[in-house]
Parts: sequence; C-alpha cells; structure tokens
Amino acid sequence: MLLKSILFVFAFIFGCTAEHETSMLPEAYVDAAQRSTHTNNWAVLVDASRFWFNYRHVANVLSIYRSVKRLGIPDSQIILMIADDMACNARNPRPGQVYNNANQHINVYGDDVEVDYRGYEVTVENFVRLLTGRTQNGTARSKKLLSDAGSNVLIYLTGHGGDGFLKFQDSEEITSQELADGIQQMWEKKRYNELFFMVDTCQAASLYEKFTSPNVLAVASSLVGEDSLSHHVDPSIGVYMIDRYTYYALEFLEKVQPFSKRTIGEFLQVCPKRVCISTVGVRKDLYRRDPHKVPITDFFGAIRPTRVSTDRINVTLANEEDFINDFASVRPKKQFKIIMEPQFTAEILK
Repeated sequence: MLLKSILFVFAFIFGCTAEHETSMLPEAYVDAAQRSTHTNNWAVLVDASRFWFNYRHVANVLSIYRSVKRLGIPDSQIILMIADDMACNARNPRPGQVYNNANQHINVYGDDVEVDYRGYEVTVENFVRLLTGRTQNGTARSKKLLSDAGSNVLIYLTGHGGDGFLKFQDSEEITSQELADGIQQMWEKKRYNELFFMVDTCQAASLYEKFTSPNVLAVASSLVGEDSLSHHVDPSIGVYMIDRYTYYALEFLEKVQPFSKRTIGEFLQVCPKRVCISTVGVRKDLYRRDPHKVPITDFFGAIRPTRVSTDRINVTLANEEDFINDFASVRPKKQFKIIMEPQFTAEILK
C-alpha cells in the first residue's frame, strides 16, 4: 500500500511537470506573436549640434535619414531635427549639398530632404514633447510623432555628449534620466511596440544606462569614459565629414535592400574597436527577442512580410444573388447628348 502511494505521488509530480512543459509556448511561436503586433515604422533622427566645425554631425543624421527613406519609411513617418543648415552655410563651397565622404560619392542632403525641426527649433523641450506626444497646440502634423502600440520606433541622436548628457545647441543638455523618463512615458502611453535607440557621441553608453522600459534595444558608439571619434577630413572645406561609428553603420546599410535577410544582430557588430577605436556599447537586457532573428528592416525599413499565393481563390460576395437581382432591376438611364452651340452665329459673321 505504501509503495502504491509513493508511485502515485511520483506519477502525479511527473504528470504535472510534463503538463507544465507541454503548456510552454515554443520560442518560434513567441517570436512570431511578438512580430505580429508590429504594424508600422517611425524614425526620429536628431542632430543636436550647431556651427560649421560640427559639419560631421549633420552628415551623420542625413546619412541615416537617407538610408531609412531608401528602405521604405516615408517622410510622413520620419521626424528630422537638424540644429544647423550646413547645406546653406556661407562657408559651404557646394551650396545645397552635404557629403559624408571626401570623395563626394553621395549628396546626403539630396533634392527632397524634409527637415521638420530646423535651427533653434531643435531644443530639449521640443524633443521631449515630440517623444511623449505633448506637443503644443498648433504644432503641424508633420512635426508630431503619431506612433501607436504597433509602431517600431528608431531614435538616432548625434552631437557632443559626456557622462550622462547630450548637448543641444551648445546651450542646454538632455540627461540620461530625462531620456529614460521620456521613453517610459512612451511605453505607458502605448506609443511604441519596440524601440531601437542609437546614439553617436562621446561616452554615448551613459545615455541608455537608466532605461527601464520594456522592448528597448540600444546601441552606442562609445562606452563611458571613451571619446567617439571622427573618421576623415575633407581638405577642401577644412572640417571632418562624418563620425567613425556612423560611417561604418552607413557602409553596412548601403548594402541592405528592402527584402534583405540582414539582421539587427549583424548591425550591432558593424564597428569593431580596431576600426572605431572606441568600444561600441550594446544594451539588450530590456529586449525580449534575439537580435540575430530580427530583420534590420523591422527598424530601418517599412517592408511588411507578404505571402504570395498562386492558388485559385474563389471570392463570393455576401448575398450575391440579391446583388445580381438588384443590378438587373435598375432601369437604364435615358441617353443624353451634348450640343455645342457656336460662340458666334453665322449671321453675325456675314
């Protein structure tokens, strides 16, 4: 009797364990369910620096702008903030053009760039209001982040920073705590599904240290205590063209096509220390998916998966017979004819 009782207890325990294990959802299914909530993409791209010697920061943000636009995110879903207009700067020997390479292969300003916040509009207040949806009355629709619970949002920041802050306009700064609070409000207001935070500045990793919101993946061009360095100078204009991290990120993105199988995991490795000199920081503890299984177009593009079927599909209208009978009972309209009267009668012209 005792033996039977012991066997019954073991059977009950293992049975419950087996039932619990079978009730666990497969990882692939969980990933698919997570992706299914993704319905649209938005990008917030910010250059926070003024003055001609910060030419490279404008080239940084315009390079990312060009890439996300080429991969399918429309201007209506890109918020572009540029603190200074290098294309129209009096020192620019090529007016209306901005390049990210001394060889001048790509004019990243282009013919159809749409800047939403320009010059002194690029402030900490406007940036935080944009993220949290608390824009002032009368703000144009093009200056609003109209994301929702199905939106994957890319936030890219570039400029001069330090331990726990990023300078705006050389007159104010946003702190890592303010960034964390802004993103927390975005989550509470259901303003994103997943968020990719990307920053190219000195000590960039300090800006994501205080994040606590779910579904956030972050990458920084340098760790705390490190500088983020420029790539190369153009002697013809006397300034650096682009920062190292953004240069190699752009080199990767230029090879990505709308239906590419490249992943965010690959993108996170674009700038090893031997070429970046600084150490790229990555934070993924708040992100539930494996970055190596996330297509890069989930953040840098707007291409949704489409299933093409070659099977024959029979589409039947609801109440099809009633529709046919109603159409047949419609009385034909009377024929009409347009008569063009002469502007001047023949008698007047005699």
